[in-house]
Amino acid sequence: MKLLIDLNKILFWILIFIFFVSCEKNETKPIGAYFAGEIINPSSDNVLLYIDNKIIDTLKLSIDKRFFKKFDSINYGLFKMEHLPENQMLIIESGDSILSRANMSDFNGSLFFSGKGAAKNNFLMDTYLKLQNEISFLSSKYSLTGKAFNKIIDSLFMEKYVNWKKLIDKNNFSDFSKKITEASFIYPYANRKARYALIRGKSENIITDSSYFNYRDKLNYNEDELSFFEPYISYLMSYLSLEALEKGQTFYKAKNSTKFNIKRIEVIDKKIQNKKLKNILARAVAYEEIMNSNNQISHKKFLKSYSSINSNQEYYNEIISLNNSLMQMSAGRPLPIVMLENNKGQVITSNKAFMGQKTVLYFWSQTQMNHFKRNEERAKVYKEKFPNYRFVGISIQPYNQLVRNYQEIMSINIKNQLALVNYQTTTNDWVINLLNKGIILDKNCVILEGFGNFGYEKSFENLLRKHYNLN
Repeated sequence: MKLLIDLNKILFWILIFIFFVSCEKNETKPIGAYFAGEIINPSSDNVLLYIDNKIIDTLKLSIDKRFFKKFDSINYGLFKMEHLPENQMLIIESGDSILSRANMSDFNGSLFFSGKGAAKNNFLMDTYLKLQNEISFLSSKYSLTGKAFNKIIDSLFMEKYVNWKKLIDKNNFSDFSKKITEASFIYPYANRKARYALIRGKSENIITDSSYFNYRDKLNYNEDELSFFEPYISYLMSYLSLEALEKGQTFYKAKNSTKFNIKRIEVIDKKIQNKKLKNILARAVAYEEIMNSNNQISHKKFLKSYSSINSNQEYYNEIISLNNSLMQMSAGRPLPIVMLENNKGQVITSNKAFMGQKTVLYFWSQTQMNHFKRNEERAKVYKEKFPNYRFVGISIQPYNQLVRNYQEIMSINIKNQLALVNYQTTTNDWVINLLNKGIILDKNCVILEGFGNFGYEKSFENLLRKHYNLN
């Protein structure tokens, strides 16, 4: 068997080499593109490839954990590769031959691209990591004046710009690649500035420099090619939220109200002309509104406003489905039945798994073992305080040997560990939008709390205490 695997590896890399050489020889007339890679410690047996948020291919992992995709014809595009629960945007253009490699135990830290077309994608990944590393540093700077905060952001921006300029001077990038790679740092920093203003609100005169918002003049608010680029959408959401704020309002209070979300829909309709972008942004606001279970009584009013500007039937159906799922997860309703598997791979329905004892469900991912460890520690503390509850940890991916080994090392009680059989179905039915979600059930598998935060100890402990003595 080992010999067979080794031969497969050799053949795989020979094939890739041939493709690379072929593309090099045909640089003047590139035809199609190639995308391949290797997933170490995979959490599933496939890699999903998206464009415009739609799955275009499911790439099955081989026995040696590799995948391959040939594009017979391609101009250019912004794609998303996904190996649940992780994903990464990437640029693929005609003539590219891109190899990727990632270890799921540290996806962001290990993901690397090689081959023709790798430079632009490594820049996207590197920029993302640098921006993430700056979060804690910038979080302490929001107390500064607008002028001082602006100066820090501009300095960080210039650092990224210089690196980007060196990259495009060294490489023969297309206009599309230049646009995407530049957008990868322009819009995150624009978002930092917008978030600063959001945090302060419109009631305070915190922007002493009248030029604070001058950065907006260089931005495009109707960029079709960035419609599905997360940094761009995130900035637009912050910008639109700021525009929707009224004098005297603070964002973190306003954002939980249906009235504010309706105002954001109105601002989108006024400020955004591109139909695709308008639908995407309105959908994002709709998700935020519907996911706020405290607003259920006013969701109907919001949906009327949302439907007035949305022209995408698929998006509308998604929102209605989400609203229906949210209602199904309301207290007093039976938990929607889904399929689960135990450590031995045996499948069981959720109603049978949780019947007979008050149960608390918490969730974890095989790619975030530190989070899993913290949740196990929380479950132990909760169990000591509330022994009549059964605490069940649920992996959002199917079991694999790596997880079984880890649970054995940690001496986890596998009787209280299960895994989702179908991620997409279950996350929709149970509305699992956060990994810290906690669900409390009575002994008949009826929902007591459908939207608890397992990681917010004080709040979740209060919920456990509230239902502890109930039947």
